[in-house]
Amino acid sequence: MKKRGRKPLKNPHQFCVTGSGKHGDYELKGKIWIEGGEGTFLGYGRIALLEKIKQHGSISKAAKALNMSYRQAWRLINSMNRQAGKPFVETQVGGKSGGGTKITETAEKAIEQFWRIHEDFKKFLSEEIKNFKI
Repeated sequence: MKKRGRKPLKNPHQFCVTGSGKHGDYELKGKIWIEGGEGTFLGYGRIALLEKIKQHGSISKAAKALNMSYRQAWRLINSMNRQAGKPFVETQVGGKSGGGTKITETAEKAIEQFWRIHEDFKKFLSEEIKNFKI
C-alpha cells in the first residue's frame, strides 16, 4: 500500500542557506537564525510560516503550503509566542464570520527585522568572499 501525505523535501534546509554568489571558483554560504532561551526563536522556516499565515489566514493552509504538518506549525508558533513574551499569532474560532488566524504587529516587526538582518548577512558574505584567496 502506498503511503499518503506530503512528500518530504530532499534537503529541508535548502531554502535557509544563503550565499555570497560565485567569486572565482568559490562561494561563501551560511545560515542565520536568532536563538532564544528555548533554542531557536526565529529563523528562515519560522519566518516563512508567519508569512504564509499572513497570506492564507490559516495555520493549516500555511503548514500545507510549506509541506509541514499542522502539529509542527503549532509547535513553532507556540515556541515563538512563549519566547517573544507577546503573541505572534492570534486565532479566532468560528462564529458568524468564521474563524481565522492572523499575525500580530509584533510578528510583523520580527519579520521585517529578520529580513533586514538576512540582507545584511548576504552583503557580508558577498564582501568576505572577495577577500578569500588561496
